[in-house]
Amino acid sequence: MRALLAAGGISLFISLFATPAFIALFRSLNWGQFIRDDGPKSHHTKRGTPTMGGIVILAAAVIGYFSAKFINGETPSASALLVIFMMLGLGLVGFIDDLLKVRNQRSLGLGGWAKIAGQGVVAIVFAVLALQLPDERGLTPASTSISLFRDLPLDLFYWGSFIGMGLFVAWVYLLVASASNGVNIADGLDGLASGSLVISIGAYVVIGFWQFNQSCATVTENLSSCYEVRDPLDTAVIATAIVGAALGFLWWNTSPAQIFMGDTGSLGLGGGLAALAIVSRTELLLVLIGGIFVIVTGSVVIQRLYFKLTRKLTGVGKRVFLMSPLHHHFELKGWAEITIVVRFWIIGALCAISGVGLFYVEWIYGI
Repeated sequence: MRALLAAGGISLFISLFATPAFIALFRSLNWGQFIRDDGPKSHHTKRGTPTMGGIVILAAAVIGYFSAKFINGETPSASALLVIFMMLGLGLVGFIDDLLKVRNQRSLGLGGWAKIAGQGVVAIVFAVLALQLPDERGLTPASTSISLFRDLPLDLFYWGSFIGMGLFVAWVYLLVASASNGVNIADGLDGLASGSLVISIGAYVVIGFWQFNQSCATVTENLSSCYEVRDPLDTAVIATAIVGAALGFLWWNTSPAQIFMGDTGSLGLGGGLAALAIVSRTELLLVLIGGIFVIVTGSVVIQRLYFKLTRKLTGVGKRVFLMSPLHHHFELKGWAEITIVVRFWIIGALCAISGVGLFYVEWIYGI
């Protein structure tokens, strides 16, 4: 418990009080956000707002985690280090993307294939390492089985280690790309992505702590419902550090935002969210816990598919929404930005609570 409080408190303190210094630094470096002309007109006033604030979040989370481990006199676990690797690896991809944007003063940084390649390299390294590093019980940070509330009887290594490794890498990449791009798409209104991440990653604090309390290594009753997970408490500690860092950043990122997280933050934190799902063995549950990111990403997919389909059938492309992602649709409907953000937070909270609730119900009833 002390490590949880220390990680969250230290990361919150660093993020809350260091962000103003980074705002001033980024202004001096002219690291300002470039706003697309085809976006909502109300966003044009945000042009030049410092970006790459994800640097502050990631740094605060990492410092908070390692400080908590030092205070507690503990060695960092393999699972938490893998989550950090995922965050920093994808954060680097996002940083390069952001840097190209501010230098070239355009809304496009890395090309699509370059970004996919960067995400792929990080995902592959993570996948390989996650099946190594067993603890004293032989548990590795990740499992070769697809998981929902725990591992399902769907072992990707069923057809052998060679094919299985290929399937596992592809599965990890799908999770990582989906989560990181989902957060990136949601990062379109002041505080929307950072607040939603506090909620979604906060769910993994609860899940990690509960898995620790009900670990098969310690419980003597209800053995059929205990959890075979490596480092569950440390998973909760790194999740708490991320929540604290994102919460401190949200103070400055809420409307009207004084700084944006940029792709540095959205890709890095989205990758961290996917990594938490993998090491806690709740991969499919991420669809519900991160439901708000699924919704906004789904709106983009629906918009594009419907436009292409109607253009092919009628010669004129039509749209379901006034603009995608979904939050821009409501902006054009006349909703105030803060109204959209708070209502999306509520939806995100309902999704995360539902996910944690189902996780608990499964433990009780074994469904």
